[in-house]
Amino acid sequence: MPATPTPSTPSRWDLFCRVIDNHGDLGVCWRLAADLAHRGVQVRLWIDDARALTWMAPQGQAGVQVMPWRDPLADELPGDVVVEAFGCDPPAAFVARMAAAVVPPVWINLEYLSAEGFVERSHGLRSPQWSGPGTGLDKWFFYPGFTPRTGGLIRERHLGLPVDEAPGSPRPSAAELLQAHGLLLPPDRDIERTVLLFGYRQPALPGLLEALAGGHGPGRTRLLVTPGWSAEAVGDWLGAPMRPGAPAVARGRLQLIPLPALPQTAFDRLLAACDLNLVRGEDSLVRALWAARPMLWQLYPQEDTIRLTKLQAFLDVHLDDAAPPGLRAAFEAWNGARTWTAGDWSTLLEAALPPVSTRRTAGWTDWSAARARQLAQGRPDLTSALLDFARQHRSRTG
Repeated sequence: MPATPTPSTPSRWDLFCRVIDNHGDLGVCWRLAADLAHRGVQVRLWIDDARALTWMAPQGQAGVQVMPWRDPLADELPGDVVVEAFGCDPPAAFVARMAAAVVPPVWINLEYLSAEGFVERSHGLRSPQWSGPGTGLDKWFFYPGFTPRTGGLIRERHLGLPVDEAPGSPRPSAAELLQAHGLLLPPDRDIERTVLLFGYRQPALPGLLEALAGGHGPGRTRLLVTPGWSAEAVGDWLGAPMRPGAPAVARGRLQLIPLPALPQTAFDRLLAACDLNLVRGEDSLVRALWAARPMLWQLYPQEDTIRLTKLQAFLDVHLDDAAPPGLRAAFEAWNGARTWTAGDWSTLLEAALPPVSTRRTAGWTDWSAARARQLAQGRPDLTSALLDFARQHRSRTG
């Protein structure tokens, strides 16, 4: 049952989101809207293209009203809090109504996730509006992040995420999870390792695929391939298309499973069931961290200097002295900062993530679980931090 906000909690929120190209912005906004609603907040989610929600969140969420973002926007009065995701600029007429309100809403710009130093310096800064339809209002910058001096990360307590479970808690297998969505995996008792691939096109992938296909030792690897760029890139490597939900394909010691588009909740559970997650963008990075499993993150394609600066900032925060040897180099190779051969990938996998039957120490697996728990402990989740931030600033304007 959703929680009931306290009397001082702003209970009506407007959340604005523009879908860019990869649904990552929408993924973050839907998770935030659903988590707010679960805590008793009424949310209007204004989206310019909501089609992806048919597979991303087919059941919807009580308390979240999906609204079409058109220009001009419907003549709606703003709620207690207005969040513009990633600087998307709400419609001018809506902002004018915000400025005309007797008690103006708290106006928050939710920024992109980064581990760079400017995030701590910029989190919570005020931006007075001196011109335009919002003249007289304050816009507040809210930065997600990995440290206590930021807005934190979305972590829905009611979902029972793996990071919040006791160490060693049983998890369903990937085959069991996919069967619930109508995908029957071929029986293969030799499968020793399950890997999920969700990424952008990039030159490092063929080398990793060759390493998995030609792996040494007992057992085989099952690769779960998400639709879109991942399926296209794997299809190019195979020389045959990978269509969502099609039968499995074998190449050497590698079994390839083309996945259909999955709801967010199913995707999250699948991450927790895999031995290695290769993820991309902001939303899936956070989900991979909370899955508490080994992962490599591919950043959104940008100019090399910008992207690699962001990568190094994340690695400086994420990797500690106990991290498996070679992991920083693997992240760099996965993001094009260095060139790795199939042999390099094989060396990493055999040392840090060997097949279960030959594994003497958990290495990367245990470290990932411990690192996720450290990240979660003693820090507010993003939704809680946003609620507190809005409550404090609403009381000042009210």
